[in-house]
Amino acid sequence: MFPESEQSESRTMDPLERIKEQVESNPIIIYMKGTPQFPQCGFSSRAAAALQDCGEKFAYVNVLADPEIFENLPKFADWPTFPQVYIDGELIGGCDITLEMHASGDLQKMVKEAAKKWPAEESSEG
Repeated sequence: MFPESEQSESRTMDPLERIKEQVESNPIIIYMKGTPQFPQCGFSSRAAAALQDCGEKFAYVNVLADPEIFENLPKFADWPTFPQVYIDGELIGGCDITLEMHASGDLQKMVKEAAKKWPAEESSEG
């Protein structure tokens, strides 16, 4: 059954549905404590830095600012800790796995490939 309005607030969606929608609509996304600019834990900071080092844009969700996501994300992919990095809809892992992949060069390859799937942005240069 569908809600009466397709434009209902995303906060009214089931948290697991919101997570699924975020993971599927963003080629690269990290669920972290804080933001890439202001991380709130060392693991989140290191994982976000590895993604930033790849040189492509990525989405992020501050789980500390969204208690429903914080509570339900561990159930989504059966991964108990934060951060969680998803590329092309697949859970890559947390901090340790992300850093290992970065050190081997695999993360950069995956991120570059996934970044091609971002919708083209309108150029507003004048």
